[in-house]
Amino acid sequence: MYDMDTRRRALLLIADGRSLNSVSKETGISRAAIRAWLVRVDPLPRLNQTAPCTGPADRAAYAYLLGLYLGDGCISPHPKGGQYLRIACADAWPGLIEQCRAAVLAVRPSDKVYVLQRQGCVAVTSYGRHWSCLFPQHGPGRKHERRIALEGWQQEIVDDHPWAFVRGLIHSDGCRTTNRTVRNGKRYEYPRYFFTNRSTDIISLLTRTLDRLGVSWRRANEANVSIARKGSVALMDLYIGPKY
Repeated sequence: MYDMDTRRRALLLIADGRSLNSVSKETGISRAAIRAWLVRVDPLPRLNQTAPCTGPADRAAYAYLLGLYLGDGCISPHPKGGQYLRIACADAWPGLIEQCRAAVLAVRPSDKVYVLQRQGCVAVTSYGRHWSCLFPQHGPGRKHERRIALEGWQQEIVDDHPWAFVRGLIHSDGCRTTNRTVRNGKRYEYPRYFFTNRSTDIISLLTRTLDRLGVSWRRANEANVSIARKGSVALMDLYIGPKY
């Protein structure tokens, strides 16, 4: 957006008898902009002010999107203000891509959402002025190299919609697999869920929520959580299910 001094200098050139074309070439300002300033030189109020940050429009959708963001999301600044929210989704899961897109729209109905194709994945992307407010975990560096903790208002939303939060985490960094083993010469197969993340804070957010939901889990190793007990897998199947 051009400042008032720039606008007035362009209008003074017009007042001196210069053509729109010559003023545009000299200043680098489009003729359409100069023509609009001849009608109104002051910027419109909506362009001169930033609306205050408000909470998510849909809290359940936010809980799901929070899980996706903690796994595969990032926020980057726009040179002219505002931020881009990007959630990476593998091409193999078209249903997940659509769910992610729908969640972004539900959280911020006024912000546009588009899908950018990358090699082997897409970036579900939305531009807005308040994404860093909605996701205060945003910061420099990789998530597993810095502290990740929820704000009080975020934890309230997770407490109200725990399954949506777990679904987002599993859809980003988890999977449902079939485990195969042989015992006493017999072959056994059973389903299990895995979650993999290098951030101990994000793993703790998941496991604390699973504890509240009565889902049994164990640490397979430092970066992996396994859910394999029959009753717990049944609960996960009921509320999460495999990616598609």
